[in-house]
Amino acid sequence: MSGPTQLSPRARVLLVIPIALVLVSAVVVYILVTKDRQDVATSAQPTLSTMPASAVDGAPRIVVRNTEVASHYGQVAMVALNNPGGPRALLSHSCDRVFAAAQELLCLASDRGVVTTYSATVYNLSTGAAVQIPLTGSPSRARLSDDGKLAATTSFVAGDSYAATNFSTRTVVTTLATRKSVDLEDLALYDGGRRISPVDRNYWGVTFAKDDDHFYVTVAFGGVTHLAKGQLTTGRIDTVTTDAECPSLSPDGTKVAFKKRGDRARGNWRLVVMDIATGKETQLAESRSVDDQVEWLDNSRILYGLPGEGSNAAQTNVWVVPADGKGSPSMLIADAWSPAVVR
Repeated sequence: MSGPTQLSPRARVLLVIPIALVLVSAVVVYILVTKDRQDVATSAQPTLSTMPASAVDGAPRIVVRNTEVASHYGQVAMVALNNPGGPRALLSHSCDRVFAAAQELLCLASDRGVVTTYSATVYNLSTGAAVQIPLTGSPSRARLSDDGKLAATTSFVAGDSYAATNFSTRTVVTTLATRKSVDLEDLALYDGGRRISPVDRNYWGVTFAKDDDHFYVTVAFGGVTHLAKGQLTTGRIDTVTTDAECPSLSPDGTKVAFKKRGDRARGNWRLVVMDIATGKETQLAESRSVDDQVEWLDNSRILYGLPGEGSNAAQTNVWVVPADGKGSPSMLIADAWSPAVVR
């Protein structure tokens, strides 16, 4: 019986050439199709209307995280307070969460390399100086005092959602001039006038009063969230009311807005404004679940971020709603997130 037929070197070459040509053709077709798709996707993207930072820097403005799905996704942007839907000035900083006050810009960011790292940086937009402050986990909440002297950061150190029951957070307040930081868990917590030290306590979502001493914050323990009021000089935090998260003080300091939990399992929250003097709560005319620390546009209107729907889920938008429970919500800034008003 004869053995298998042996091909000559020339025959082998002749056999390989057609296969190689097929492979090369397939690669060329793939490249051309991919390029066509990219060209179509690029042409389909809206053109972002921009302006130089000098046109709005120093003037009343709203600072946001740009979420238009294009090359500038995630960058910090500024729009004029009197023209929020108009052109935006893009900064070079890319942030997961941003806040601004005076000439300071607080940027919480993630670097998703082989090992994900996190950073919190306060940039002075006038001098270009940068101050690093503590951030030990994934970015969650960011706040500055009105004069830009204090910064507060909240990060998830375990879990990744306030809707979960097993998350853990770390909230730190930093005095930028001295770079001295205070972990809120090191302060004394009082509930009903009695000092307590629950091992499961978590703090998140600071909002500062104008005196750079008092603040409001969420504290959770025993499965219940509380609105709490703290003071840095005394190192004391007192609970105020229950079922309140992510507070935000009005510019005049008379009201505090926060989210109240609806269905805990589904993570639904409704926006509420509380009169500080009377404790009266008013539910706002926003029926969607808002998982955000809201911002005050002025003393009568609230800003907050909501994700888009369907294929536009990544393109979050900033909405506005009256703070008196009347009216209805409307979109203020498209393709934006994490608003901060600099008056």
